[in-house]
Amino acid sequence: MHAPRTRVQRRPVHGVLLLDKPLGLSSNQALQKAKWLLRAEKAGHTGTLDPLATGVLPLCFGAATKFSQLHLDADKSYEATARLGVKTSTGDAEGDVIVQRTVHVTPEDLARVETQFTGPLRQVPPMHSALKKDGKALYEYAREGIEVERAARDVVIHKLKLTEAVEKATIKILATVSKGTYIRTLGEDIGEALGCGAHLTSLRRVATGDFDTSQCITLEALEAMSEEERLAQLLPAEALVAGHSRVTLGAEDAARFLSGLRRRGQWPDASEVAVFGSEPAAFLGTAHVAANELIPGRLLNPIEIQQILLNATPCETTP
Repeated sequence: MHAPRTRVQRRPVHGVLLLDKPLGLSSNQALQKAKWLLRAEKAGHTGTLDPLATGVLPLCFGAATKFSQLHLDADKSYEATARLGVKTSTGDAEGDVIVQRTVHVTPEDLARVETQFTGPLRQVPPMHSALKKDGKALYEYAREGIEVERAARDVVIHKLKLTEAVEKATIKILATVSKGTYIRTLGEDIGEALGCGAHLTSLRRVATGDFDTSQCITLEALEAMSEEERLAQLLPAEALVAGHSRVTLGAEDAARFLSGLRRRGQWPDASEVAVFGSEPAAFLGTAHVAANELIPGRLLNPIEIQQILLNATPCETTP
């Protein structure tokens, strides 16, 4: 007989874990592993990374999940390598080779393509992606051999640097891009512009918004820690709104704001505001200011605030 599985006792955990996602795991698999290690009740991530990609994956727990959309919308930076002269069915090393061409690429060619692909672009999402059509992911259609029509989307390549790698017929791609940009598709399009085709052989997200790999922890390191050390790795929920304007309210105004009421004050108009209480000092949520009115957006509830204050650690200081 098998011994009964030990049931994990879940608990309220609030904050942001900056994970360096490992190769081979889906974003959801990495999330579930971290959630189990923290014994967290509620968790979500801020945008998927393919199993073949590694790097920055902010994981949100508890109250922080209310603000995860902010980093879904954030610009992201990637380092990738692309093999020239070989196109695959998936645009990466997992697919079958469908075209092979001779490669004749000069530094001048790379500079020309850098300019061509920097700025606003229209990009057709790949079939091997998690985008959904009629409730079904595109990659599921692709596995069945079905090609689905996809509308082109507007994206922006803010920065692009292409360099020859040590390996023959391989280039390195450094790119900072807007949300919704597929680096696999960018690699394929760059290959076509170079006249030889290409597919990605590696992909690493090195930054999302203000977060980068230097702030991240691996699952292996997290697993080796004690529970207290794991909790100490969490950034507070307000780390997700570090770029917002800041408003601090007194106790009475804070209570009314948390109940969804607008507050009046001498604040300049602002589309993104992080709101804090002063007594006690606590993050309350987001808002915007119009005509001297502070208008509530996403709010923490009093129970979440109490749990955060009770479990505050030295790393959980407001900015």
